[in-house]
Amino acid sequence: MSENGGLNCDCNTESYPSIVKGGYVETSEQSFVINGKPLYFNGFNAYWLMCMAADPSSKSKVTDAFEQASKLGMNVVRTWAFSDGGNKPLQTSPGVYNENMFKALDFVISEAKKHGLHLILSLVNNWDDFGGKKQYCQWAKDEGQYLSSDDDFFSNDVTRGYYKNHVKSILKRHNTITGVAYKDDPTIFAWELMNEPRCQSDLSGKTLEDWIVEMAAEVKSIDNKHLLECGHEGFFGESIPDMKQYNPGYEVGTDFASNNLDKNVDFATIHIYPDQWVSGGSAEDQAEFVEKWIESHIEVCKTILKKPLLIAEFGKSSWSSGYTVEARDEYFEKIFNMAYESASKDGSCSGTTFWQVFGEGMDNWGDGYQVVLEQSPSTAAIIGKQSQKIASLNSPLEM
Repeated sequence: MSENGGLNCDCNTESYPSIVKGGYVETSEQSFVINGKPLYFNGFNAYWLMCMAADPSSKSKVTDAFEQASKLGMNVVRTWAFSDGGNKPLQTSPGVYNENMFKALDFVISEAKKHGLHLILSLVNNWDDFGGKKQYCQWAKDEGQYLSSDDDFFSNDVTRGYYKNHVKSILKRHNTITGVAYKDDPTIFAWELMNEPRCQSDLSGKTLEDWIVEMAAEVKSIDNKHLLECGHEGFFGESIPDMKQYNPGYEVGTDFASNNLDKNVDFATIHIYPDQWVSGGSAEDQAEFVEKWIESHIEVCKTILKKPLLIAEFGKSSWSSGYTVEARDEYFEKIFNMAYESASKDGSCSGTTFWQVFGEGMDNWGDGYQVVLEQSPSTAAIIGKQSQKIASLNSPLEM
């Protein structure tokens, strides 16, 4: 292991457009651009950043993760800008915020800027973790609203109002460290409406789509400088019935093509979890699913949506059968190669953010997918190699 915890990498991070020199990331057809020049991404997820930053004893894990990412040439991080009710809440009740947690998010953003990293900030969870739509629905019930299921989050006037207020609170926040409002900070690459939105009470995807259109317009009415994506996993729906063959055998109330078509949605995302979605399949079945899943979305983004695609979550769980670090490395390499192949040929896939980086000593937070870079030199080397390849496609900005 090297002096840097196994993070040996010849990555030339100066190849990356600096968020200090550059402006806001924009899109041009199916490509990301900054100051008119192409921009491609290699990065990671770390949902825990705000929570760790809120505690003085663990705050340094944020800085450590960003330092490691920079050494490996990564240039984007996806994380949560929500924690609704429950333990360590950012939003303790509708419209009421914990200033200590907000200052922790300020710190995450300021540290990302220091390390030349862009951020994707997600605004609410589909799942119960950190509150999510379930907490919003409970708050509405506490106010006397009748909701038949948590899917009413998307259509109930009260929950939609709560969400819009949260959007305003986040976007208009002035960072206590940098003094810059979030909506005016180029460190933030994009807003994400929701992590993995699903509405299984309406499999047509229409309920979700109506919500996306409304909330995307709300975000853009406050902040039209930053890009926006809706947090989609990629499940196809009725708008292109032929593409449903690429779903993992079921639907979740989304429609990848039509949900991402709205003018205020700037780019599309997919997630990939074959060990969960094709859990009964052989390794070959899962590998075939991954390949077709990526290829089909690259094609739809290029020909129909005409928007960039980000592979926003993928990983291999140590809890799944047949797991080895070698198998994880091979899996990462396969997805990295497909992303690079698309990017290098002017395809729609413009980058990846794998799930997920952890710091050392965070085992009790684990979900099996965590990569502790200091303890995973082979995986770190593959990530660094991808950064170099991606960096070769990025045009350095003029000073």
